[in-house]
Amino acid sequence: MSAHRPRILVIDDEPQIHRFLGPALDAAGYEPVRADTGADGLREIARKAPDAVVLDLGLPDMDGSEVLEKARAFYDGPILILSARDRETEKIDALDRGADDYVEKPFGVGELLARLRVAMRHRLRAGGAEPVVTSGDLTIDLVKRLVTRAGEAIRLSPREYDLLAQLVQGSGKVVTHRQLLTAIWGPAHAQDVQYLRVFVGQLRQKVEPEPSAPALIVTEPGVGYRWLG
Repeated sequence: MSAHRPRILVIDDEPQIHRFLGPALDAAGYEPVRADTGADGLREIARKAPDAVVLDLGLPDMDGSEVLEKARAFYDGPILILSARDRETEKIDALDRGADDYVEKPFGVGELLARLRVAMRHRLRAGGAEPVVTSGDLTIDLVKRLVTRAGEAIRLSPREYDLLAQLVQGSGKVVTHRQLLTAIWGPAHAQDVQYLRVFVGQLRQKVEPEPSAPALIVTEPGVGYRWLG
């Protein structure tokens, strides 16, 4: 009996993308499923929920952001955006609408597969975030709200801790400025990006091994931050 191969639905109207990506997914141990339009993609998700979706924003029948919004009404698996658009506002909008990550065209298959693995791991853990997260000698106990390095407590303000917890629970996923500001300071502060940068800087000074070269809290320029611990 063959082992289950994760089904990856690719929604894209470019035949060359399917010719390129299909064999790469197959070689990596996935079962690629093809959809050429947004409507076909939504029908496929509803018919048999895939393990993950790779979604192009530029589709012939509807915008990919509309497909994303409609899919999120009944599908909670990982959705990775694939797009030739490089405007930061569109990336942020896709992430705020529920995408797990994005890759710009042209892309390297290695990068796409790596981001797909991260998104799938994140979704597997999303229902019950790990109560204790470790990175080197740094330990974050999300139940006790305690952060330690080599057993010694690190003093964080309530806002700094909440920011760290939001990032850690994202675990590899890009968390947008808007998502962080809204979750921690409320909707009225959704545009206060400079305010957020100050807190991220303070947090890095306390948790990064080398604050001048961040390796745990990584900046996604113009978009947000990603925890790589």
